[in-house]
Amino acid sequence: MKKIAFLTGTRADFGKIKSLLLALDKHEDYEVYVFVTGMHLLATYGLTVIEVERTGLSNIHTFSNHTNEASMDLTLAKTIEGFSDYVKDIQPDMIVIHGDRVEALAGAIVGSLNNILVAHIEGGEVSGTIDELLRHATSKMSHLHFVSNNQARARLIQMGELPESVYEIGSPDVDIMFSDNLPTIDEVKRYYEIPFEEYSVVMFHPVTTEAHYMKAYAQQFVNALLESTRNYVVVYPNNDLGSSHILEVYKQLDNNDRFRLFPSIRFEYFLTLLKKSELIIGNSSAGIREAPYYGIPTINVGTRQKNRALHSHIINTSYDKEAILKQLNSALKHPEVVTTSFGKGDSAQRFIKTLDNPSVWTRNHQKQFRDI
Repeated sequence: MKKIAFLTGTRADFGKIKSLLLALDKHEDYEVYVFVTGMHLLATYGLTVIEVERTGLSNIHTFSNHTNEASMDLTLAKTIEGFSDYVKDIQPDMIVIHGDRVEALAGAIVGSLNNILVAHIEGGEVSGTIDELLRHATSKMSHLHFVSNNQARARLIQMGELPESVYEIGSPDVDIMFSDNLPTIDEVKRYYEIPFEEYSVVMFHPVTTEAHYMKAYAQQFVNALLESTRNYVVVYPNNDLGSSHILEVYKQLDNNDRFRLFPSIRFEYFLTLLKKSELIIGNSSAGIREAPYYGIPTINVGTRQKNRALHSHIINTSYDKEAILKQLNSALKHPEVVTTSFGKGDSAQRFIKTLDNPSVWTRNHQKQFRDI
């Protein structure tokens, strides 16, 4: 039996790997371990370790890596130390990481330096922040790549990765988006006490390379929301540098009947909320990735999603209040055609099919660079 250790640091990356975890857990040839750290253990952001525990998985280990939002380098170092101890204890055959967080980079570093096979989910993508550097660095420290589309695959090959080590499986969260297990909108509204008949979703994250301006940007953003007439379900930002500024500005929304604020929302519940919303506004990848599948319009604010895959339903705007307000007051249309740019909901099946191939487990741990 192969031991596979997953590392998760945020509600977002857990939503991406959840379908893979659950599918592997049912497979008799694999034993799943989950290392939970990062935002999951912070009460300010909803203590989302609870969502991991709700899966019923047996082997869940928690580790607090938090320093403070201004010390991502120290958080990286602390995660490496904690995860290194963990993998030496359980001796996994493979480490699976996702995306572009410091936790993912820590997992790749620990795996590669301990001669453990590292699989990176959703490498080869681009964005407009420090996340892009972290994602590409993580890919270069990984042995196997499970990408969301052919464009991401091409980028990794351009970066010198071996084509036979890059597998296109789609984005795993699409598996959950169209599952039969999502709650109804009535269940979601009742659970979270959301009184609105119609509402828009707000997710606005800090941009680390613009940290000095985030309070001003957040104020412009909130001013636009306040001056509009829509109802909003607001989900807290991630804990990157600048998040405290956003949370400070969000205090202006307290006791306002048009706003419901949440540190976090359970992934399946969030998907139903998104699916039934008027639009999503902010700078979350949910507006780029999930919203197109549901035909939900996106108002993308600022630079955080710069260079990400875009669709006709996505409206890009600056941080300026008037520019944001103009789009909020426009008649946004829900497109009739959804995208399949990030897979068709069979990522877990494709992932397991790849792992079931014996050649994966004999892959040379000494990486090679393939010139184009």
